[in-house]
Amino acid sequence: MKPRPVATGPDYVADAIALGVDDRMIDRLVRHFYAEVRRDPALAPVFDARIADWEPHLGRMCDFWSSVMLRTGCYHGQPMPMHVRLPVDAAHFDRWLALFEASARQVCGAAADLFIDRARRIAQSLELGVAATRGLMLRMDERLPPLAAEVTEGSVS
Repeated sequence: MKPRPVATGPDYVADAIALGVDDRMIDRLVRHFYAEVRRDPALAPVFDARIADWEPHLGRMCDFWSSVMLRTGCYHGQPMPMHVRLPVDAAHFDRWLALFEASARQVCGAAADLFIDRARRIAQSLELGVAATRGLMLRMDERLPPLAAEVTEGSVS
């Protein structure tokens, strides 16, 4: 994970709107990004094991990003409990961010850096939450250790 960028200012929503962020852009980004995730050898298995019907998930992710980027309040979920038990490590978070950054740069034009800044913050928070659930107290500069090959959710050695 790359170091966190400097905050974009006290009112990043105004910046986002000025750069053209709207629900259509968010929908395009979410669909592009998750199409990449579904093809990714590292991330696809994590998602495929948990998501059978993608349309509801994509709708929730559009609501989530609308709430993050435009403060619409249309997302009412709790992302942390949904993520802390996933069989992921630092490499998964890095791959998620790489795909997200590439998607944002391809879809969002000048607004890409705003999306990427938020995504990095979200990934860092989720990674710290996953670590805490595993009994690890990471410092801000520490990362999740690699998963042991024989210890994955639902498998028995």
